[in-house]
Parts: sequence; C-alpha cells; structure tokens
Amino acid sequence: MAEVIRMPRMSDTMEEGNIVAWLKSEGETVESGETIAEVETDKATMELDSYFDGVLLHIAVKEGAVPIDGIIAVIGEEGEDWEAAIKESEAGESDSTDASESTEAETESAKPEPVAAEAPTAPSSNGTSDKRIKASPLAKSMAKEAGVDLANVSGSGDHGRIVKKDIEAYIESKPAAPVEAPAPAAEQKEEEAPAVVPFSFEGGGDRYEDQPVSQMRKTIARRLSESKFGAPHFYLTIEIDMKEAMAWRKQLNQVSPVKISFNDLVVKAAAASLRQHPAVNSSWMEDTIRLNKDVNIGVAVAVEDGLLVPVVRHADIKTLSQINTEVKDMAGRARQRKLGLEEMQGNTFTISNLGMFGIEEFTAIINPPDSCILAVGSIIEKPVVRDGRIVPGNMMKVTLSCDHRVVDGATGAQFLQTFKEMLEQPVRLLV
Repeated sequence: MAEVIRMPRMSDTMEEGNIVAWLKSEGETVESGETIAEVETDKATMELDSYFDGVLLHIAVKEGAVPIDGIIAVIGEEGEDWEAAIKESEAGESDSTDASESTEAETESAKPEPVAAEAPTAPSSNGTSDKRIKASPLAKSMAKEAGVDLANVSGSGDHGRIVKKDIEAYIESKPAAPVEAPAPAAEQKEEEAPAVVPFSFEGGGDRYEDQPVSQMRKTIARRLSESKFGAPHFYLTIEIDMKEAMAWRKQLNQVSPVKISFNDLVVKAAAASLRQHPAVNSSWMEDTIRLNKDVNIGVAVAVEDGLLVPVVRHADIKTLSQINTEVKDMAGRARQRKLGLEEMQGNTFTISNLGMFGIEEFTAIINPPDSCILAVGSIIEKPVVRDGRIVPGNMMKVTLSCDHRVVDGATGAQFLQTFKEMLEQPVRLLV
C-alpha cells in the first residue's frame, strides 16, 4: 500500500519546514533510510530520510514552506494510485478531527442550560456553514490573525486545501479601504505658490527589495517575542576591572596549547559563579522552578540568517583550553549550519558577547528556557581611581537580564558580585 509522507517535526521548536531540494525525482526507487530531500528547519538544514522502500510516486510540494504534518510526497509500488492514498490519508485525518469536535460538542451539550435565552446564530451568507473547509494549520492561524473568512478563500493545495500562499494572495488582492474625500480647500489667492516637485530616483517609485524570511529568522522572531513579552525582564549592570585578567591571560597563553580568549575567561567565570548561585542556573516551568544540577552554558554565535546558540556542557568542570577548543569548533560548524540539534539544546544559562564589535554596553533578551542571559561588552581603556589616584584602567561592562519570576534583584546582584570577583582575581578560577 502506498505511504503518504508528511512533514516531520525535526526540532523541538519547529512549526514548519522549508523544502530546499529533492534528492530523488518522481519515478525513482527509494530505499528505507535513504535521504530523499533537504529541509531547512528553524535551526539547521537537515536531511529527510525515507522510512519506506518503494518508488517515489508523487512529490506534493516541490519547494517552499510546509507546516508540520503537511503532505509532501507519496511512496509506494510502481503504478499505485497515489491520489487514492492521499484521499484516504486526508479522510483519516478528517475523521480524527470530526471525532475530536464531536467529543467537544458532547461535553458542551452536557452543560446546564443558561437562564437567559441565547441569541440565534446567524446563517452563513455563502451557504458553507455546514461544509468543512480544508486548510493547513498555518493557513488557519494566518487567516485568524488577518481576520480573513476561510470560506472566501480558494485553496490551491491538494483537493482544494487552503495553504499559506492562498491566504497571502487573498490578503494582497483585497481592495484598499476607500480614502475619504478631502475637505474643500479655501479659496486660493490670485498668486498661487509654486508647485513642489518631489525628488525621486531615476525610474520613479519607491526603491526596495523584499527578502523571504528564513525558518531560522521566523523562529528567532517568535521565541524572542514570547520571551520578551512573556517573561518580566529586569537588568543589572556592573563594571569589571580587567587588569588582572589581562595579565593572567597573557601568562596562560605562554604555556597553553591553545590561545585562551577573553570570552573563554567569561564562560569559565560565569560557570563557576553559577555553581555558587544555583537560583540563576534555573528555569521557569510554569508550575515549578527547575533548579538545574548541571551548568550548561549557551554561547550565542552570529550566523548569516540570525543567531545560533551552541551549548558548552558541564562548563564549570572544564579547563579553559577545553572551553576554547569546544567553543571554536562549535562556532565554526554553526556558521556552516552543520551543528547537531543536541548541541544546541540543554542550555541553563546563556552568554552573548559583542565586545569584539566595539560595543561597550547592551542588554540581551533571555534565551528560553534560561532565567538569565549575560550581555558582555568590550574592554575599554579609561581613567580609573586606584588608591586615591587617577590611573589608566581597562574596564568591561556586563549586563545580566533576569526573569523576575525566577530571579530577584538581590539574587542577580550577588551572582554579578561573584562573577566580578572571579575576573578581578582570576586565580580563583583554578580553585
């Protein structure tokens, strides 16, 4: 029997996958475990393997975005009716949905009748109220946000199913709202003011370019919006004298097998401080606060489409050389989009360092499920007061963004004090 292939969930935060390329063509033989397509998720471009042996009978989506569980292909024996397989699969999906709706209806009917009479429901103007409209979950969500009645949208998917592009096309085709006529102008004077000619580039019209949003950028937008507006952020900034850390790093690099960076010192100091302040190494789980026993630090890495966060596991018990080697390796593979999903999960705390770009100070948005993120600025040479005298100093500002549901101001401040002491007396990193 022909098997209908649907878009799988390839990461924990994935809502849709973008088919980049098919490695098999319709009519070609496919073996179980063989890669048939490349799919861009929110975190990486991944290979989609077949779980079945047979012939690739039909490719439903050549390229583009497909929601989770959306039909993308059919595999079966040569000559099988792939259309019948899709109809049967959709019928099963419809039965499942109808059964769920029936259960909800039974539950609703079991409720006691309200005292006040309910207003009768107005019949549908297009007569489709009793006909189930087929639409993808993404299309339904887009229609709801835009206030679009799905009954007015024509579907271009299999068997008239409404998909994302149908909603976009409908929204674009809607006529613009009528513009109110301007109020009558006052009588013009005999001498008219000269007309102002607007400046325009050669060719006229606005000049811009629309770029498609990648799956990674969509997920960054969604997750960080949820974090920023869902978690009550507050910020704590402290300035650290990096004089001793700079001298200590210079000595280390004379004997270290790898060149230790300031970021390595920051990661190690943060990990050691988290061990002393476990509340900062925690996660908000709605009904509970999870106190993480391991110290796993996510290190934000800028890539072409956005930001990836590889995770240094057990950073508190690793040497500076180990941290350096691991971060350098994962950052390189992150930029090539070759990181495994397991290497970007399990973080308990995150560090975002923009010091190499000359940024003196900034605030960062918490990276779920962490309760805090540390924003690290550059080391600035400036005058400081030591022993009552103004002398040259090398100062670095860091800002801790905290989720107030988990971390209170005093707790965050105590963590920063320990972190500051670690870097101002770096020998403590060896204890």
